[in-house]
Amino acid sequence: MNQGKGWEAQLRSRRGITAAVAVLAAAGLLLSWLLPGGSDRPSGDVTFATGVPNGVYETYGELLREETARDLPDVRIELAPSQGSVDNVRRLAEGRADFAVAASDAVAAYDGPNARRLRACARLYDDYVQLVVPEGSDIERAADLKGKRVGVGEDESGVQLIARRLVRAAGLDFNREIEPVGKGLDDMQEGLRTGDLDAFFWSGGLPTTSVRKLAEDTDIKLVPLDDLITPLHQQDDEATRYYRAAVMPPDAYPDVQRDRAVKTIAVANLLLTTDRTDDRLTEGLTRSVIRSRDGIGKKVHAAQKVDLRTAVFTDPLQLHPGAARYYRSVKP
Repeated sequence: MNQGKGWEAQLRSRRGITAAVAVLAAAGLLLSWLLPGGSDRPSGDVTFATGVPNGVYETYGELLREETARDLPDVRIELAPSQGSVDNVRRLAEGRADFAVAASDAVAAYDGPNARRLRACARLYDDYVQLVVPEGSDIERAADLKGKRVGVGEDESGVQLIARRLVRAAGLDFNREIEPVGKGLDDMQEGLRTGDLDAFFWSGGLPTTSVRKLAEDTDIKLVPLDDLITPLHQQDDEATRYYRAAVMPPDAYPDVQRDRAVKTIAVANLLLTTDRTDDRLTEGLTRSVIRSRDGIGKKVHAAQKVDLRTAVFTDPLQLHPGAARYYRSVKP
């Protein structure tokens, strides 16, 4: 009988030791993140592909780098300007960037080398398609672009990807019935200001700094695009399912909209990486994205839309294991 009690005591002792070891292991993992010199803390140089000057991608990348410097002090982020979503997806796949922001339609459309290696960290915010014309223009809908000089974004941009589909949805031939001008955002707004362009397409978070600044010295209007959502979805292109009907609220560009909402089309942005990226680094950067929402949102309104509840919906890509580990750690 005493022998049985002895075994019970040993068993309780072993269980206590096992529990203590588990607690110490968890504490060690936590300390490795919090204390200087922790061996498991991410470190090194990474490249983050952003977008065109004065675009939301670029501004968001700059602010996220500042936030990440506090959360991951041993990680140095180099921001790489790009032409936009299409360019960013290709850079990731080719190993020329470690992280990037890109619209989900551009991700879905990419079928080049290493497409299967692409992974997502988070769904961020929506881009809103903006068709900008002079205030006195006779362009009231996309079909009125026939015969016009239209800025459609640079060749590797997500803007041009969307513009091509929208022009087709409007019943126009992109190369024959409009005069497409492949320029970046700054050049397109200057072209509208000088009269070299009749209109330009832009796809970005709200508000986009360049469009807002253009409105300060040029009378412009935003053309509704809601009539294109059905013909868009009817196109023989799987990527068009990522477009949805949306409304630009009156306060997006108050000097332009004058308390009127503008019906348009939106597409979700994703924070991307690849399966090459270290799990700890991806987990840490994903944590910074979610934690920094309010801070970045004070300067980039679109970032206020980043939400832990929707961040995991990253179709057409699966979550990177490091990002998935972060979401599991904060799951109620």
